[in-house]
Amino acid sequence: MRRNDNYKGMNEAFDQSQTPFWNIKNVTTVGILSLLYLVLSYWLIGFRAEQVILVILFAGLYFLSKPTRKFILAFSVFIVYWIFFDYMKAFPNYHYGTVHIESLYQADKKLFGFHSHGELISANEFWNEHSNPALDVASGFFYLFWIPLPLLFAAYLFYADRKQFFLFSLTFFWVNIIGWIVYYSFPAAPPWYIQQTGFHFDPQTLGNVGGLGRFDQFFHVKVFDSIYAKSSNVFAAMPSLHSAYPMIVLYYGIKKKMGMVNVFFATVMVGIWFGAVYTSHHYVIDVLAGIACAIVGIFTFEVFVSKSRWLNRFIARWMNATK
Repeated sequence: MRRNDNYKGMNEAFDQSQTPFWNIKNVTTVGILSLLYLVLSYWLIGFRAEQVILVILFAGLYFLSKPTRKFILAFSVFIVYWIFFDYMKAFPNYHYGTVHIESLYQADKKLFGFHSHGELISANEFWNEHSNPALDVASGFFYLFWIPLPLLFAAYLFYADRKQFFLFSLTFFWVNIIGWIVYYSFPAAPPWYIQQTGFHFDPQTLGNVGGLGRFDQFFHVKVFDSIYAKSSNVFAAMPSLHSAYPMIVLYYGIKKKMGMVNVFFATVMVGIWFGAVYTSHHYVIDVLAGIACAIVGIFTFEVFVSKSRWLNRFIARWMNATK
């Protein structure tokens, strides 16, 4: 009886179809959650304009119409992802473990480096010496896809296949959790850090565009400069979740049998992998670790979902709320 009551409460929380579109409960709930988010954000990381924009976006879509309400409720998992990622600023991973700087650099150079002019150098160092405008532009454009691609693909799935949308969204979130666990277990500096600071640990180091700065310079813009100035954690290079995200997209694209679209997904994926190393944001080891995170995350999620009646019921109710 108690289990049925729990599912009934969950159902009522999700199901908006039997209640008036505007009611005091909805207004109060959204208002309280928005206020709590703003207060907690101010306390943890300080006030930022993006926080207000997020609140306005969520509340605006929630109360604009029934279709937009269903859309924003479905995409709430990505909002939670963003909030968690943003709050990492309040809990720097270097507070919880030794930052790997020289050890990671030496390991990557030993495993994936090669000799140039009689000296063993890393792949990052090679491309830093042999950069060219064509690769600068290509790497920049590929790197711009790292978040828009999963979001656009999720939007497509929302309208094309609601069940796959929820599976994709939860897989994306699960892979991030795995990556974040590694971030805090193995704090690691990116290649550009050594190029800028050396092997000395400086917790005050700010985010840096690395080789992506050449993209900004080529087009006389500050696209990546504005993005990396707000970096949540400089010492979170291992694993490269940039490299994991397009793999999740490609996996679900293959499941959907999207044909030539999957060729595009695969091209972006490989482009991001190359760009990560080319722009000195990640070592080859970091990219491989990101690929491993995606594989492990996808596999464990598939097994977990197939055996979890509770999670399937949760997804069913989530789907019901967005029909």
